[in-house]
Amino acid sequence: MPASPEHVRTEGAHAPLPSRRTVLAGTGAGVLAAAVLPAAARAADGAPLGEYDVVVVGSGAAGMTAALTAAKRGLSVLVVEKAPTFGGSAARSGAGIWLPNNSVILGAGVPDTPAKAAAYLSAVVGPDVPADRQQAFLANGPRMLDFVMANSPLRFRFMEGYSDYYPNLPGGLPNGRSIEPDQIDGHVLGAELAHLNPAYMPVPAGMVVFSQDYKWLNLAAVTARGLAVSTECLARGTKAALRGEKPLTMGQALATGLRAGLQRAGVPVWLNSPLVDLVREGGAVTGVVVEKEGVRGVVRARKGVVIGSGGFEHNGEMRARYQQQPIGTQWSVGAKENTGDGIRAGERAGAALGLMEDAWWGPSIPLPGEPYFCLAERTLPGGLIVNRNGARFVNEAAPYSDVVHVMYEKDRGAAGSHIPAWLIVDQNYRNRYLFKDILPVLPFPDAWYEAGAAKKAWTWDALAGQIGVPAAALRATLSRFNAQAWSGNDADFHRGDTAYDHYYTDPNVQPNSCLAPVWVPPFYAFKIVPGDLGTKGGIVTDARARALRADGSVIPGLWAAGNASAAVMGHSYAGAGSTIGPAMTFGYVAANDIADA
Repeated sequence: MPASPEHVRTEGAHAPLPSRRTVLAGTGAGVLAAAVLPAAARAADGAPLGEYDVVVVGSGAAGMTAALTAAKRGLSVLVVEKAPTFGGSAARSGAGIWLPNNSVILGAGVPDTPAKAAAYLSAVVGPDVPADRQQAFLANGPRMLDFVMANSPLRFRFMEGYSDYYPNLPGGLPNGRSIEPDQIDGHVLGAELAHLNPAYMPVPAGMVVFSQDYKWLNLAAVTARGLAVSTECLARGTKAALRGEKPLTMGQALATGLRAGLQRAGVPVWLNSPLVDLVREGGAVTGVVVEKEGVRGVVRARKGVVIGSGGFEHNGEMRARYQQQPIGTQWSVGAKENTGDGIRAGERAGAALGLMEDAWWGPSIPLPGEPYFCLAERTLPGGLIVNRNGARFVNEAAPYSDVVHVMYEKDRGAAGSHIPAWLIVDQNYRNRYLFKDILPVLPFPDAWYEAGAAKKAWTWDALAGQIGVPAAALRATLSRFNAQAWSGNDADFHRGDTAYDHYYTDPNVQPNSCLAPVWVPPFYAFKIVPGDLGTKGGIVTDARARALRADGSVIPGLWAAGNASAAVMGHSYAGAGSTIGPAMTFGYVAANDIADA
């Protein structure tokens, strides 16, 4: 399938193939040899480390799903992983998975149909992604999930009420389509559990918490259901402890379950084994060059290589090259090893790149040590986001990727006007809701203030001075916002107009659970920057997950999935889990395509 015009345009504008001089400047001598020497010499770049039918690069959701699928199709498989841990960004995540028409949601009574799903995805993605790729995702997602459940200890739960991000579009479901992993006992991995990549935010000690629970944990101080969910989380933890289990949920459960499936299938996973380059012979990819235990060597792939190595969120040079300023690596919560190794290797092999300017964005607070990706905090009633001029500019409860797209779009015309922005809340908000992992009423850490990520003042004017915005403008903004909050109607940005807007909100606040006035001192402001869960641009692939050149021709022997590939979601985001759902699906598609050859 030829690359779409959009993909070809994007590749041509942002990702020219490197010259030999570029390769020399950006890599070591070993990679230079792999890039420019004749095929016979490239194949001998380092000691032979083995031969398999399939080599999978990366042990995240895409890579492990591909490896499990290939193994169960009767192929010999090796997974090579750069990090000292397995699981990648998926292990760090909440592990929502967006998969229309899967057996879990249909069993829960979700009124989904293939026609609804196709209409919705098309409306969300638009022309950025070829229709056959969209259809491949929709057709194979449910099959992938059933396969994973049949061949691993993973089971899944419907995230009831977590709306599609655009429920008002054709085919959108206000009650949602997202699922998440059920609880799993980490002891299923034995000693290998020690190599699991840690979670981005650890679950509170003694509790078993699902992603869906966080909506209610935020409200534990103000709603009966919030208190009940908190009690249930503690009860689950107590039961697991009494049974001698190591209870895992969210991304920790997903990575553990997939890794357990690989153990049962006899698939080796080499940790601390970064990809150096792809072995190429006669225009085809025939293996990988890796460093294992400090020794560079070649692993042959008789049938194919699957790149599932994640994005380039922690590669400063690539972010500066492809993405709008201000940008950097310090605002991403993606796995720190994600530096675009697989994407660059694919490009050297001739692959076109697409969507490199985009990411799985989200408003984030640059806290000391690690950024905090805001979900509920910007949506709960009693807060608003303002720019450098002290004005609102966006529906704070909109899908997180949209909020950052607006930040960049508006900042483009006046640099620094919207990045950073500021999330402002009052003491009433603070008394009612969890903020990150800080319980209501409790003070924020001094380190937040020392780092400039948080500010506190007793008047609007004093807060304006601290965050560097005009006091009169901030007063006017807050006065107008408060009037609209009392009425329940955000005439300016329509906050609260969709079911998604109301997911992370307070049902006790009426007439609009998204809106409450900001009026009780002291007042707090939190610096907001364009953070992300990872980048979403990479190798352009077809409906069979095969890597494509700029002219649309297929690179024999090379497949890609997950954030190493240009996302099937294009520049948008259909619902919770739009990263992991397609990643697993196209890992499954790639492995089946290899096995079917």
